[in-house]
Order: sequence, then C-alpha cells, then structure tokens
Amino acid sequence: MSHKAGFVSIVGNPNVGKSTLMNLLVGERLSIITSKAQTTRHKILGIVNKEDHQLVFSDTPGVLEPNYKLQESMLKFSKSALIDADIILYLTDTVETAAKNADFIKEVAAAQVPVLLVINKVDLSTQEGLEALTDQWKTLLPNAEIYPVSALHKFNVDQLYQRILELTPESPPYFDKDALTDKPERFFVSEIIREKILLYYQKEIPYSVEVVVEEFKETPKRVNISASIHVARDSQKGILIGHQGKALKKLGTEARRAIETFLDRKVFLQLYVKVSKDWRNQDNFLKNFGYDQ
Repeated sequence: MSHKAGFVSIVGNPNVGKSTLMNLLVGERLSIITSKAQTTRHKILGIVNKEDHQLVFSDTPGVLEPNYKLQESMLKFSKSALIDADIILYLTDTVETAAKNADFIKEVAAAQVPVLLVINKVDLSTQEGLEALTDQWKTLLPNAEIYPVSALHKFNVDQLYQRILELTPESPPYFDKDALTDKPERFFVSEIIREKILLYYQKEIPYSVEVVVEEFKETPKRVNISASIHVARDSQKGILIGHQGKALKKLGTEARRAIETFLDRKVFLQLYVKVSKDWRNQDNFLKNFGYDQ
C-alpha cells in the first residue's frame, strides 16, 4: 500500500484562527489559543499519523510589520514555513481586510506548491459578503483553491483535510509514527503558563513576558516544575506578582491545573519573576529563549 507524507504550513495574519484550525486538524490541543493577537510566537508542529499517511502541520506566528527584534524572529518563522511546505494553508477570515500585509501575500502567491486559501469565521458573514470577499481573494491569490470554514463550529474542516490529503505527495513518514509534535513537554508547559498570563493580565504585560522552564523533574508521585517568568521592566514585575503576591498565586494555581491536565500527572509548580531589561530587543536573550534562526 502506498504511503503519503507532507508538510502543511498554516500562515496568515494575527488572530484569524490559525491555532484553532491546527488543533482541529491534528485532533490535539497543541497551540495555545486566546483572543489576543500574537499569541503564537514559535513554529509549532502537529503530526497526524494514520496507516497510509503522515501529515505534519505547522502553526506559525501571525504575520505583522515588526516593531522589535522578537517580532522580526516571529516573521522569520512564518517565512520559513513557506519554504518548508508541500502545501500552504493561507488563513484569513471574514473580518480582516483582504489585502493586509500585501508583501507576504505576494510571497504566498509566488510559491511553487499548492495553496489553499482558507476563509475562517464564515459564521460571522452573509452569503453576499462571502462572495465579495472570495472575489477579492481570487485577484490576490489567483492560483489558490478557496475553502470557507468555521474552525470554531468545525464547519467544512473535514472537507479541507481530505483536500490536503489528496494534494499530499507519496513519501515515507518523516517522523516516527507515534510522534505528535517536535516539541518537548517542557515547551508546552511554558506555553501553558504564558497562555494563563495572556488570559489574566491586561495591556502590555502579556506581550512583555517570556516563560522559561528551569526544572522539570519527574518523581514517582508527581512532576516538580520550576519556571521563570521574564519581564522587560521593573514595573511589570510588580504587576505580575500583585499585592501580597496574590496575582502570581492565582496564576500559579490556574497554570498548575492546566499542566496537570496536559501531563495527566500531579504537578508541583514554582514560579519566579525576573527582570530581563528590554529582552525583546536583545539578541542574547532571544537566542536563549529559542528565537534564533
């Protein structure tokens, strides 16, 4: 029996539903999801293994004009996904302006692999609005096949998956058939903590933090985890900790519960807050945090 395998890159602007769609296609919650833009910072692989195929989906940061070095690195992740792909899913939605980030769209249009233009959130549009939007995208990406979906309501996602499979080349698997992702458990623990920060803190705080797991030690009874939350300024440290440490305690409780669900193990979690001055523009910090290319 022939076997198919390929890399499927999901790219697009911030907040259009890339992480939600990948989690649906993979069938596991790998990428964190919040209503805030720039939630995804790294390229995260989610691997689907079936007897006759292996699809390697790649969730990428939202495309934006960089304001600091961290965002420059995030843009590199998105652009590299175009090069690595056997199939490109360019995800947009019914809310955003079609021609936003026109330069990146031109790179997608120039790709030498199949492009599927996925219009998400069709539940928020009318038939007339969707038809008008489709006409705009036919001009911007003339060679792309267009798939209207609602990732939130799982509309048309199965049909999209089947089309991806049809376009996937014949190949042996690229990863072990029991692999789910290329990232270690420590990475997802740090992402869970960062997700809680995105949910519970406002304004600049979520975008100014990076989470590093310093210790991940498994014992017969539980997993002992120690993590540092790096902030860019002294004032942000005080906000994260809160009055008498209450905000940090709440963060730790919520993160621990989510990590226990993810690992299916009891967890002891310790959180520390460190000031790493202007880390988003410092090459040494970005390299240590895994943002170097």
